[in-house]
Amino acid sequence: MIAIVDYGVGNLFSLSSSVRSLGAEVRVTRDAADLRAADHILLPGVGAFADAMAKLEATGLVPVLREETQKKPLLGICLGMQMLFDESEEFGLHKGLGLIPGRVVKIPDTDVDGHPQKVPHISWDPLYPGGGRTDFSGTALAALKPGEECYFIHSYEAKPVRDEDRLADTVYGGREICAAASHGSVLGCQFHPEKSGAVGLKIIEEFLK
Repeated sequence: MIAIVDYGVGNLFSLSSSVRSLGAEVRVTRDAADLRAADHILLPGVGAFADAMAKLEATGLVPVLREETQKKPLLGICLGMQMLFDESEEFGLHKGLGLIPGRVVKIPDTDVDGHPQKVPHISWDPLYPGGGRTDFSGTALAALKPGEECYFIHSYEAKPVRDEDRLADTVYGGREICAAASHGSVLGCQFHPEKSGAVGLKIIEEFLK
């Protein structure tokens, strides 16, 4: 069973539909017992970091998530990925789940040449191996070839402390942005796999294996 955490933030319908299309049993839940019984956990998220963390904490599931990630895979998506990190600088400094060492910072308003660039970053962009990798073999993105595109919409980016935790990067304004990060059994995707067509489905399917 795949548990999708329902804490009032995130596009639960499109995510649950994508997972069900792969033949998996899905439960959208805020019940700790469901998270403990699940084989995999998905943490979606949209909006502001502090508000999302407050809503997640209000469910009482934060300690359960930290406990269960010691036993099973968890995938955080978009804001859900950012919440996996230690802290975020969005509208002040706010603590995250602390499952991936690092900080979330604002995407610069200018590109590498100093020209203004649009923030949020909204586009389909290619994924490239990160952390010194030459391909995605042996990772949760193993079904992908470098250069396949996914859909991004975000104003803040994650900065992992350890380079080896950078699973994939994309490029915006001439700068590398962490597109996916992995630490232990925890995986985060800054892009939306559930909105990225066949490429996104391959990522979800590989995660569920």
